[in-house]
Amino acid sequence: MSEVNSPESVGRWTRIVTARPRLALLAALVITALAVFAGGGVADRMGSGGWEAPDAESTYTTQVLEREFPDSQPNLLLLVDGGGASVDDPAVAAEAARLTERLSAEPGVTGVGSYWRTKSPALRSTDGHEALVAARIEGDEKGAGEILDRIAPAYRGAHGPVEVSVGGPVAVRHEMQSIIQEDLLRAELIALPVTLVLLVMVFGSAVAALLPLGVGIVAILGTNAVLRGITEFTDVSVFAQNLTTALGLGLAIDYALFIVRRFREELSAGADTRVAIGTTLRTAGRTVLFSALTVAVSLAAMMVFPQYFLRSFAYAGIAVVLLAAAAALILLPAALMLLGPRVNSLDLRRLLRRRKKAAPGAAAAEGQGRGWARFSVLVMRRAPVFAVVTTVGLVLLGLPFLGVKFGTADDRQLPATAESRVVQEHIRDGFPGSPGGGLEVLAEGTASPGQYAAFRERIAALPGVQRVDGPVTADGSAYYDVLPEGEAVGQGAQDLVRELRAEPAPFDTSVTGAAAVLVDSKAAIADRLPWAVGIIVVVTLLLVFLLTGSVLIPLQAVVLNALSLTAMFGAVVWVFQDGNLSGILSFTSTGDIETTLPVLMFCVAFGLSMDYGVFLLSRIKEEYDRTGDHEQAVTFGLRRTGGLITAAAVILAVVMVAIGTSRVTNTKMLGLGIALAVLMDAMVVRSLLVPAVMKLMGRVTWWAPAPLRAFHRRFGLSEGEPAPAGDRGAEEASGPAGRERDKITAGA
Repeated sequence: MSEVNSPESVGRWTRIVTARPRLALLAALVITALAVFAGGGVADRMGSGGWEAPDAESTYTTQVLEREFPDSQPNLLLLVDGGGASVDDPAVAAEAARLTERLSAEPGVTGVGSYWRTKSPALRSTDGHEALVAARIEGDEKGAGEILDRIAPAYRGAHGPVEVSVGGPVAVRHEMQSIIQEDLLRAELIALPVTLVLLVMVFGSAVAALLPLGVGIVAILGTNAVLRGITEFTDVSVFAQNLTTALGLGLAIDYALFIVRRFREELSAGADTRVAIGTTLRTAGRTVLFSALTVAVSLAAMMVFPQYFLRSFAYAGIAVVLLAAAAALILLPAALMLLGPRVNSLDLRRLLRRRKKAAPGAAAAEGQGRGWARFSVLVMRRAPVFAVVTTVGLVLLGLPFLGVKFGTADDRQLPATAESRVVQEHIRDGFPGSPGGGLEVLAEGTASPGQYAAFRERIAALPGVQRVDGPVTADGSAYYDVLPEGEAVGQGAQDLVRELRAEPAPFDTSVTGAAAVLVDSKAAIADRLPWAVGIIVVVTLLLVFLLTGSVLIPLQAVVLNALSLTAMFGAVVWVFQDGNLSGILSFTSTGDIETTLPVLMFCVAFGLSMDYGVFLLSRIKEEYDRTGDHEQAVTFGLRRTGGLITAAAVILAVVMVAIGTSRVTNTKMLGLGIALAVLMDAMVVRSLLVPAVMKLMGRVTWWAPAPLRAFHRRFGLSEGEPAPAGDRGAEEASGPAGRERDKITAGA
């Protein structure tokens, strides 16, 4: 038997966390205060991009063009409106020329050009009343954002006969970052009071309800400090803060619910405070640790992807999960040690009741549990019907995902009133040739003018090419602007990227542009996705085996978790890609889904599904080890955890819906999609599909070959009370569960 599972080891941990509870809580308070200081301003150091693969051809090409041809990669656009007058009007032209010269003199700004300098028709609107000044702000996202903050107020607004609006990619990203920060604060202000009310309804006691919130706040603040440190070494997406808030509150509440509920049960059974904490840590504490590992592994799988957008969620997710578990297993027992029976104080529910106050803790849970027990018996009595109907329903809900189209995030992620989006829409709708939607072909190597011209003719002859400009040459290299027909990132433009890359040339060529970034992003995800899924599946199988000792239950857990995500993926396509409910939810459908979002949502939702699965399986395994009765174990598991899992899912869904109120479409999609996945998992999969499938599988559910049974006896985890080290082998061999497993093995 491993030392980790020994009663001596567990006893030592109980003594450690309860020895000096006041000192532990004081130390936590000091550390949390330091985390507030260390994590302050973390959002200002984060980026709002990260969808591009850093080792992709399009990324390399963009970097070379930025360095060698800054005019080719403008990220700042000033939309100059003549106010009804033509942009060629002398007064308008004079003011626009003055603004262009002024922008050219700004530190950190290069490659300034304008319609009034070049007379390029692409920089003049079709109605002749608007034109563009284009420039490039140098530096990374943070540096470019700081320069934009410094110069934008001086250019935005009225200047004599013209009105100027600020747009371009740097403005879109900067405005997106600001909106996300504002929306996150609003989401926290919505989620915290609603969560507190729900916790009071679950626990009855206001004192008990405050404990999960405290654990969540510690986890969130600690994770912000961790992310602040990570920004010193690598890029981190500002979107990751939303996950920090959601998981910090959601998982901390899950873990604290589980621990406080078990602690109150032990108190109600007559145990004193220290013994109740010891039993709680030995049972629910193990399950919390186990659950945290499964969620952390699912989130860690995003580390295999090169895009820092996805990697950022791994950084934030791993940190917040581990901190939530640590707070639940260290700080929460210390608080419970000080509170003791007073954890049931301030029963606010009695204000809403006219009848006699119900007993706290286990007694109230017992009444609720009987309903879940009756429900589980009903499901298992009609197991084939529930299994088939539920599975078919989930598959049908996921069918819209078969029509998914992947794209890139653009200004339409922002609310319709955002200045940078307004500028981009004016350009998209009112300027010829869809400026900014083209492809750039970089040519590196010595070539003659004739060779450059011949290559230009070959590009122009490719199907799907509307226009070719260039080449623009400098110091042994050149670039061409290629405007594709149709949508900037449509399938035709993506096919053209592949044609351009395959076109032979007497020099080295590479391609970038929105469609090229999308092609490379999809290729990077497709290349790494099997690794990410493989990591999640293999580790999930191993961890669930360590929990249950069964070979079949881990397979069942993976399949049912995947089924629980179908509704989320179907809804993402039906709502956000196809635009259904766009009016109610206040977003603009672009007809596609940003490439990295499904990967992110899969990893997060799968981890959360495993979180609930572990809670249920641990109690089923506890009862099965005690009695050897398979159906009774399933009923016991649902009776003990059905209400708990449902309450935890509703609370986490509230947090995710609060995140989903964001004005940025990707954040809205993330919040609402995961809220749906969590509710479907808790209310459909855990309540209907799991008991039905376990009934159909019967006692074979617990089968494992002899070598794996021996491995599990030595290294496995359990929520049940451990037997003394010397007696455990005999108990496994002769107890009800042991005899049942022997029958299963013999039958197999």
